[in-house]
Amino acid sequence: MVTLYALLVLLGLRLQEGACQHYLHIRPAPSDNLPLVDLIEHPDPVFDPKEKDLNETLLRSLLGGHFDPGLMAVALPDDRHGPEDLGELDLLLRQRPTGAMPGEIKGLEFDEGPQGKKQRLSKKLKRKLQLWLWSQTFCPVLYAWNDLGSRFWPRYVKVGSCYGRRSCSVPEGMVCKPARSVHLTILRWRCQRRGGQRCTWIPIQYPIIAECKCSC
Repeated sequence: MVTLYALLVLLGLRLQEGACQHYLHIRPAPSDNLPLVDLIEHPDPVFDPKEKDLNETLLRSLLGGHFDPGLMAVALPDDRHGPEDLGELDLLLRQRPTGAMPGEIKGLEFDEGPQGKKQRLSKKLKRKLQLWLWSQTFCPVLYAWNDLGSRFWPRYVKVGSCYGRRSCSVPEGMVCKPARSVHLTILRWRCQRRGGQRCTWIPIQYPIIAECKCSC
């Protein structure tokens, strides 16, 4: 009986060529990168909103139904841990991925051994191999609270990032990268100097990473 370890060795032999295109069948093709640019603000505090401009009742009214308590906060939440908390990351990455198994993994038969020889695997063993590959190659989105500063409301937004400290492919070489973003509507304090300085809150679209995928 072929052991799981032996099968993993065989799998490594099949994929030993190492170029990204040779193991895209284990993960979906990489999507476009999403370089989310940091917001740049003028450092002069004269452009900061005053206390009278931070009326929460009024600002909630301006934002309306766009306020998402799961991704936005007026004060820094207690669960402000970020990607640097490696203990929690290790726990997250050891968890079995949720949702439907990717078709690229579900379709693998593991029926070709070294030198093209055919091999028969039990359904149970095949399932174990598929789950192992899935756990090694999935790319979760890691969320952490980001302080945008006083010129944005709500001030705190939960942003996503992709875990890049390990390879997400077999063999190694690919890493988790942003694949999709969504936009949150928040308020930005905008000042104009035409005819004297005038400032007001305006709605803006703020992008956050919503999906990560294995990419070269």
